[in-house]
Parts: sequence; structure tokens; C-alpha cells
Amino acid sequence: MTKLHSHDHEDHDGPHHDGGEERGIALRVKALESLLIEKGLLDREALDKFVETYEKSIGPRNGARVVARAWIDPAFRERLLDNATPAIAELGYGGLQGENMVVVENTKAIHNVIVCTLCSCYPWPVLGLPPVWYKSAPYRSRVVKDPRGVLAEFGLKIDPEIEIRVWDSSAEIRYMVLPMRPQGTEGMSEEDLASLVTRDCMIGTARP
Repeated sequence: MTKLHSHDHEDHDGPHHDGGEERGIALRVKALESLLIEKGLLDREALDKFVETYEKSIGPRNGARVVARAWIDPAFRERLLDNATPAIAELGYGGLQGENMVVVENTKAIHNVIVCTLCSCYPWPVLGLPPVWYKSAPYRSRVVKDPRGVLAEFGLKIDPEIEIRVWDSSAEIRYMVLPMRPQGTEGMSEEDLASLVTRDCMIGTARP
């Protein structure tokens, strides 16, 4: 069984881009970046630092720490599932693209996966930079129609009796998946637990 949970989208780009269009956009961005650097209007080191910050510091490690805390602290987990934005802020994470967060929990009966069907709305403060495939038209359309098949292509096979819920992020609400804690991790520290959690686990296209 599959369910799509959607909300109104705002400030989106309109029609979906196919792969060729996306590659063309990437090339134009690269050309513009090179031109700005050449003219001294953009500092390469500052740009690299910005990207590194979102990929490593502000990126998925933040979300992994949120997940690990939820795994070891039942009270925090309850607050996270009830009202995610202030719960995440307890750990110092939040801000632009993460103002209105909703965390959905994987269970033995339900597997969640997130998408933005109209563009690429994504919770940057906890997941960092969105992967290229998340922004691609094939993922945005196919994961709604055939989530089981798409997840299998990621190497994640979901048993037929497990319900798959697809959550459609928007400019107003951004989702994050709370994956199930792996068996045999009872003695692990919070830091070690966080190391098990990847970005894709929190999108729903992988398990820890």
C-alpha cells in the first residue's frame, strides 16, 4: 500500500526539467561561477567553504545527531514527532529552509520516503545540500507512482506487507524521516549511533 501526503506548493519553478535541461542549467551555473571568479566578484575559497559547511558541518551530520538523540531519549523522540521544529532547535539546528519541519517515523509496518514533486524543497539545516537525484524529474515523478520500485533501485527492498508513505515537501513544510534503530546497537553511544545514520536514511531511500 502506498500513500502520497502532499501540501500546497509555493514559489516553485513551474514545469519539471528533464535530465538534459538540468545538465544545461548546471553548465550555465558553472560558466557563471567561472566568470564571476575571473572578474574578482566571487571568491573561490569562500564558495568552497560555503559548500563544505553545508555538506559536512550543517549537513547530514546534524540530522544524524537528531536521529541518534531520538533513539536514546524517548522524551525527545516524542517531542520530535509531535513538533519537530522546536525539538530540533533544542540541539541547535534550524533556520532558513528548516523553519517548519515534520519528522515521520519508520516502523515495522510503515516505511516513509520524502520527495518534492514540483521542485526540490529540502530541509537544509538537518540534511545539508540536496543530492542531484532528489532534484531530478525522474525521481520526483516515479517515487510517487512506484515507490517500491524506485527504492529497490536504491538497493532498498521493502516487503509487500509494509505500507509505504510518500511525503511531498513544499515551501511551507519540509519532511525528515526518523529511521528505525538497527538491532544490536543497544550498547552504542549517541555519537556512535549518529555515525550509522546517512543522509539517504533520513530521506527514506536507505536504512541505517
